[in-house]
Formats: sequence, C-alpha cells, structure tokens
Amino acid sequence: MTIKSGNIGRRALGLGIATTGGLALGTRQAEAQRASDTLRVVFRDAVPNIDPYFNSQRTGLILGHQAWDGLVHRDPETFRIVPALATEWRWIDTRTIDFTLRPGVKFHDGSDFTADDVVYTINTVASPDSRVSTPSNYSWIDRVEKTGNLSVRLHMKVPTPAALEYFALVTPIWPKAYRERVGADGYSRAPIGTGPYRITRVDSASIVEYERFDGYYQGGPKGRPAIRRIVARFVTDAATELTELLSQRVDWIWNMNPDQIANVNRLPMLQTLQQESMRVGYLTLDAAGRSGQTPMTNLKVRQAVCHAIDRKAMAERLVTGGSRVPPAPCYPSQFGCDGAAAVEYDYNPAKARQLLAEAGFPNGFDIELTSYVQPRQWSEAVQSYLNAVGIRARLNLLQVAAQIQRSQRGELALAMGSWGSYSINDVSAFMPQWFGGGNEDYARYAEVQRLLAEGGSSADENVRKRAYSAAIRRVTEQAYFLPLHTYVNTYAFSRQLDFKAFPDELPRFYLAKWK
Repeated sequence: MTIKSGNIGRRALGLGIATTGGLALGTRQAEAQRASDTLRVVFRDAVPNIDPYFNSQRTGLILGHQAWDGLVHRDPETFRIVPALATEWRWIDTRTIDFTLRPGVKFHDGSDFTADDVVYTINTVASPDSRVSTPSNYSWIDRVEKTGNLSVRLHMKVPTPAALEYFALVTPIWPKAYRERVGADGYSRAPIGTGPYRITRVDSASIVEYERFDGYYQGGPKGRPAIRRIVARFVTDAATELTELLSQRVDWIWNMNPDQIANVNRLPMLQTLQQESMRVGYLTLDAAGRSGQTPMTNLKVRQAVCHAIDRKAMAERLVTGGSRVPPAPCYPSQFGCDGAAAVEYDYNPAKARQLLAEAGFPNGFDIELTSYVQPRQWSEAVQSYLNAVGIRARLNLLQVAAQIQRSQRGELALAMGSWGSYSINDVSAFMPQWFGGGNEDYARYAEVQRLLAEGGSSADENVRKRAYSAAIRRVTEQAYFLPLHTYVNTYAFSRQLDFKAFPDELPRFYLAKWK
C-alpha cells in the first residue's frame, strides 16, 4: 500500500488564504491581538469536565496545568522534581514521605492554602469511590495525614518510586472549604486553584477563559505569566482549526497535519514548530471478548493485524518529524520500558494473510475500527493496511470523549488512539492503563496484572525491571496491543508569539509572551 497525504488540510489552507486576503490586514489583526494581551488557542477535543481529576484527555491536562499546582513540579527542561506547594520533602522509608508546605499561598478566591486542602484532596481522589478518570494514578496511595498546619505525611500502600512524578503531574490540590461548599458539580463549573492563571469562565462544550492570577505565590515554579488573558476554544475538526488560525481568529493550534508545514511557514504572520512527545499511537485488540465473540479473540488474528500494518512507513511518511515505532507498549524513555523483551512484528502482508487463513478466515472478515485520531489520514492508513489483507475495517471516527466512554464500557473490538502517560516517565503510567484490570483492559490477563503490580510496588529497581520486562514479553507475544508510532506534535502559531515546546507534551502558556 502507498501512503498518500490527504487533502482536508489543503482545502482548509485554501480557505484560510482566501479569508486573510491581504497580508497587511493579517498584520493589523495580529498587532491588535497583542495589544489586547489575550492569547487565543484552539483545541479539537472539548473536555467533559475541566477538573483534571475527571477527564483523561491531554487537552484536560493542559488546561488544568495553567490553573492548578501540585505539591511538587517537574522542570520541563531537566525533568528534575522541584518545589511547588511543598518546599521540602523527605522519604522516611520506602512507603512514607513527609512534606513541608509553602506558607503564604493563596487560592484564586483569596483563601489560604493549608495542610487541610492537601489531606482533603489526596484522600478524596485515592478513595475507590472517587470515580476519578484514571484510578491507577492514585491507587498506590493509602492516606495523607496532617502533621501541622503546613505539613503532611503521605502513607503508601506499597513502595512507589515514581510517587513524586505523580504528585508533580497529576495531583493538583483542591481548596477544601470552597469545594465542599459548592459541591463537585459546582466546582467543575467554577473551579479555583493556586496556579498562575485563574479560570474566569467555563463552558465544557465550547470555551474556557483565563486571567492572570496576580496573587500567584512568590517562588512558584511556573512564574508570573507575561500574557494577561487566555481564551481556549474547542472546534470539531482539523480543517476548521486551521482555518481559524489562517484567518487570524486564533494565535495558536497544535497537532496540525504535518503536510501543511511548508505552506503555513510561507505565510509571514505564522510559523510552525515540531517536537517529539511522550505520546504513543496504538491499536487495542479485544482479546478478552468484552465487545462480543469477535475474531479479535483469536491470537492468530491479532498477530495478523500486527503484521498487516507498515508502522515504519506511517511514522516516517505520515507523522514525520522524527517519529519512531516503539517496540514495546510504552514510551522508550520510561523506566522499565524494555524494548528487547518485546516480540517483534514486522510488516509482512503475506504472513498476515497466512495467519488469517490458519485462524479460519481465509476470506477475511468485517469489523468496526473506531478512532479519534487526527489527521484522519492516519486512521485511513490503518484501515487501508487492514483491508489489503482481508480485514474489512469499517472506520468510525469519533470525538475523543465518545470513544473513551465506549472503550470503558467494553464495546470496542478494535480501536485506534494515543496515550501520553500524563507525561510520567515510568512504565507504571502506561501499561496498567491497558493491562491492569481496569475499564480499558481488553486483555484481562491475570499474570500480566500480577507482574505490573509487582513492578509498580517495589523499591528495588532490578525487581521492577524484571517484572516489567516479563509483562512486556507476555503482552507482545499475545498481541494484545500494537504500538504504532511516537507522536510528534506540530504546532502552528502567530509570529508575534514567543512560544517554546517541550518533550513532555505540556504546552506552558504561562511561559509564553508577545514579541
């Protein structure tokens, strides 16, 4: 099969140039926007709940990162853990950490941050009844106790070496008194945190607005933002998103189709930037039969799927920018991601057809392939590869939230998506999501669940590595999950904007400024 670039982005580009008309008009619009000190950004996936604990989407993590802080912060350049709401921490033993909290921190409503807020937040989300979107991020926590007005002690159920990574990236602190007063629903409609921006308006279907929080604490790791306001809007497709940028109605987009880079860079008011991220594109295959007795329950069929797709061609010709094919179901830099332990599946359509015949499907079969992946050409490429060997995939493109909901209900026989591990550089943030027995586990393999629990609960690095390597071996030999490629984020934004990208896939608007 030959991969070809689609024309959706090209149509959008033509429309955008038509709407911008004269370059002088575009320049005046950009200058006017800079004068209003409002950064306008667009995302393609609306989040169902702005509270970071109750959505698992990357967009939700990004939006939350501007407005909330955790106990610690991970430096985006060095990945070193640095102080945030906690100024100091000390490991008492492999299951206990003492934190000293920062004095003088205010929430966005002016109330004081104290140990009560930390205890309330962490004990709430660690409870099995919390209904957080990704329970594995907190299931290792036993409890937090208050040891002083500005000090707490964390107790873990098991040793968790990556504890500080989780606290840095996925454990923002709620204001106890305010959230208890307004309730969970009221908090999602009018949230407050301690971050450098405060949220002034939320419509989860269309828009989130921010204003700089001038009371952000001194010494905060994110610093005082240079830009006063942010308006984040949601659109439904890539063509609309690109048109908005070209029409100067927004200043920043990301994950633009890479085949438009050269065209966008030719415009004097815009620029692009590419940066590989910790996100991995994947296919999940319903080996456990949660969606019914489909062909995916047959090992040889799953192996055929793995041999049918030219992942290297997808990475190099569609994703571009240095994208790679991960050998294991994790991001290569993550602790425990042992590519050498993985069973390899080369691109071999003849082998795929042979395996299908051996499985009892010499004439192939029909199946639904769901995907929220954009650009849609990437999903269409997978569909075409599968069709070429006789797997007649009916592509059903969904919104991100819709596919996540269907996946968690166990309805997807074959699904294409991506996982960014919340940017946590540890296998415990990747593999348990898909093989740990949760709502999105389509393998249901008790031995793998045991190995992942062992790898995530030991303070001994060698024990962790052995457990994760064994889990990777079993997952790949059973073809439960096919990593397709790493993601390379393609950003496009106004030349008036000074913006830097980082490999953890967290755009930091609080670091951006106008030139």
